[in-house]
Amino acid sequence: MQYQDIISRLIKAINLEEQEQIQRFRLDEQHSLKSLKAEGLALHPINIQRKSFGYADYPEISFRLPFPAETSLFKDGAAIECFISGEEPVKGVLLELDNNAGSFRLFAPDFPDWIEDAGVGIKLSPDQRTTALMKEALHRIEKNPVLLKLFETIHQGSAEKVILTETNRRNIDLQNNSLNQSQQEAVAAILQNEQLCIVHGPPGTGKTTTLAEAIVQLVKRGEKVLVAAPSNTATDHMAGTLLRNGLKILRVGNPGKTDSAILAHTPEGKMQQSKEQKEIKQLKIRAEEFRKMALKYKRSFGKAEREQRQLLFKEVKNIRTAIKELRSYYEEKLFREAEVILGTPVGLYDAGLHKLSFGTLLIDEAGQCIEPLAWSIFHLADTIVLAGDHLQLPPTVISEEAARMGLSKSILEQAIEHNPQAYLLNIQYRMRESIAGFSSAYFYKNLLESAAHLRNSGLHIHFIDTAGSGENESTGKDGSSLQNEGEINIVQKLLETEILPLETTALITPYAGQVAAARALLPTALRISTIDSFQGQEKEHILLSLVRSNEDGTIGFLKDYRRMNVALTRAKEQLYIIGDSATIGADPFFKTLLEYVEANGNYRSVWEFMV
Repeated sequence: MQYQDIISRLIKAINLEEQEQIQRFRLDEQHSLKSLKAEGLALHPINIQRKSFGYADYPEISFRLPFPAETSLFKDGAAIECFISGEEPVKGVLLELDNNAGSFRLFAPDFPDWIEDAGVGIKLSPDQRTTALMKEALHRIEKNPVLLKLFETIHQGSAEKVILTETNRRNIDLQNNSLNQSQQEAVAAILQNEQLCIVHGPPGTGKTTTLAEAIVQLVKRGEKVLVAAPSNTATDHMAGTLLRNGLKILRVGNPGKTDSAILAHTPEGKMQQSKEQKEIKQLKIRAEEFRKMALKYKRSFGKAEREQRQLLFKEVKNIRTAIKELRSYYEEKLFREAEVILGTPVGLYDAGLHKLSFGTLLIDEAGQCIEPLAWSIFHLADTIVLAGDHLQLPPTVISEEAARMGLSKSILEQAIEHNPQAYLLNIQYRMRESIAGFSSAYFYKNLLESAAHLRNSGLHIHFIDTAGSGENESTGKDGSSLQNEGEINIVQKLLETEILPLETTALITPYAGQVAAARALLPTALRISTIDSFQGQEKEHILLSLVRSNEDGTIGFLKDYRRMNVALTRAKEQLYIIGDSATIGADPFFKTLLEYVEANGNYRSVWEFMV
């Protein structure tokens, strides 16, 4: 397929996704609040906890959910609208959401008058700015010969694997001497990269440690390095690692809840003691004076008062523009001083880094990065490194048609499909060998080994079979997602009989309905999450509730084996899988999993929990 055809298809897919978002996220007579909540697209009502002015003096609001809700689509950085019945909604961005507490930023000069009234909620909103950015990035490819060559490499495959000699490896003065051979090879490959390098880091293989060492070496060589990750959480994780390695970093973008150590290395944090900050402080005082004057006019006022209020708010806006320009001037100085600049793709794009020269752009968690979004920043560096695991969950795409056209295929999956010579990190340090063994065999061609200290004998993987017990799946109260109360009862008994500490244990499941039901019945100290929301995390003990139990053998979400790969690789010490073998056993994947547990773990019947 010609590159023009691929680009046209991706742009068409982006348009379809945009239209689907507009349709799905609407709140009107055809799309009720109840239906949006049922689909996990709205959170209502929310309890407002705190109000403040944050980044660039935008209003920021902390909130809590007074009820269990499906929140997996509410990822940090998601476009949202804050709403209440009878009022114009206000656009914003979700900063963070963890269990039942979160925060968001509003793109408005001030808080809405109704923000603390009863009945406030937030819902997902079409992110038309990001879709426009992605389309612009794809159009840029055709005009840039370097990008076009990279596009052809990613889509047709011509990247050559670097031949690493023992001499090459010896010439690298490693800062971290504990790296294993596959990690050292990945570092050496990144240093010798001339266009595209792929590092495949399955769960627990020390990917962040390896990438940090490579970045240290690039900086020692005199390069300025750009690091991106699709989420603020992953970006902050890498930023913290690089700080511990002694690098001068700058974390750009609009992060919400940021660790204080990282906050000190953001433009906002670095500006605290600068002379520019004193000037900004004075401007803020003036803006606040005008804002208070404007707020003296309540919602019910005449034309003259309305015009006066608008003029005052216009002056507030002008002052905030001056603050933004002053910040921008200071940030350019920070950009020049930093050895490594980190952010999400949108954050890096917005930072205006095109005046700088970067030797390497490294995208971490590239298996979660939608391809057109990666192209929005590829032009910023000479060489590209993609790192992550394409065998776990792909990026979320709402439109099924757009997904079929390839929009849900991550940049890593696309690249590795045509350039299979990735550098595999082949020793995992997270989980017991028997837990890692199934994924190693099924997903990683038995190339994934376990570190020596994890190879000891013992039962670390368990399957509790509910077949024949009558503990069938049911539809949740909202009618949108499945639950299985019988499996929740088994979880309760496992917590008691296996003496699993709540702080080191998590219950994960594919279904939001099961999450809601479990939160209502199980201890609040237990972490309960969908598999999607738990990706990238780990616990000593994992309880995996599969939910599906029916006479038809229908398994739904369980058919997405990459989701199962995520679920099966979260536990460090003990993994308990609860499911109905009669329902799932006809599927080849789960048949293989059941056979593996019988041979390498503890296959148990539900009846021992029912006696």
